[in-house]
Amino acid sequence: MKHHLTLTTLLAGLLWTGTLMATEEPKFESLRQEDNIEIRRYVPVIVAETFVDGDMDSATRRGFQRIADYIFGNNERIAMTVPVVAEPQDKAEKIAMTVPVSIEPQEAAATRMATAQRWRIHFVMPSQYTLATLPKPLNPEVGLREIPARTYAVLTYSGINSESTVQEKTDQLLAWLQAQDIATIGQPQLARYNPPWTLPFLRRNEIQQEIQWNKP
Repeated sequence: MKHHLTLTTLLAGLLWTGTLMATEEPKFESLRQEDNIEIRRYVPVIVAETFVDGDMDSATRRGFQRIADYIFGNNERIAMTVPVVAEPQDKAEKIAMTVPVSIEPQEAAATRMATAQRWRIHFVMPSQYTLATLPKPLNPEVGLREIPARTYAVLTYSGINSESTVQEKTDQLLAWLQAQDIATIGQPQLARYNPPWTLPFLRRNEIQQEIQWNKP
């Protein structure tokens, strides 16, 4: 229970307080939709990410706390001048929160969300930043990475994300892709958009799977 309260407190601060309210989502173009499954073409984004061992719930908690720490100011602000001079600043920078918070298994049989024991947790950074302007994380376990434009198949659902539910929704999306003869790239990931006190039927969750998409 203590861990859940800690995560709730962090989410409350990040998502629902003043200037840190989460209002931005990664931009995408909707290419196709069928019931609760959508094909989306996302623009390039920068993510702050960390890798965590453990089951889905414990990995989510620890990964969230690491990146929340970075967003709250555990970072190094570098100001660039001319000529080429780097000047560290004493004051750390807080970064506006975006949604979703995503978790992706990092194992050979990674489509088995219910049994994976290594995960990548990432937050998308606000779009006004570049890799050059984002503050450097002070925690070596947090990294910044630019993800190019990609196409995803996305299955949207509500409710609580138990391991069995996440696995069921993942299997459903992968079965639909197979039936459509759409090839997948990499591993599926779980994206969550709401703080944990949100009523289950109001929660927005997504399974996202990168795909090869050559259709007009």
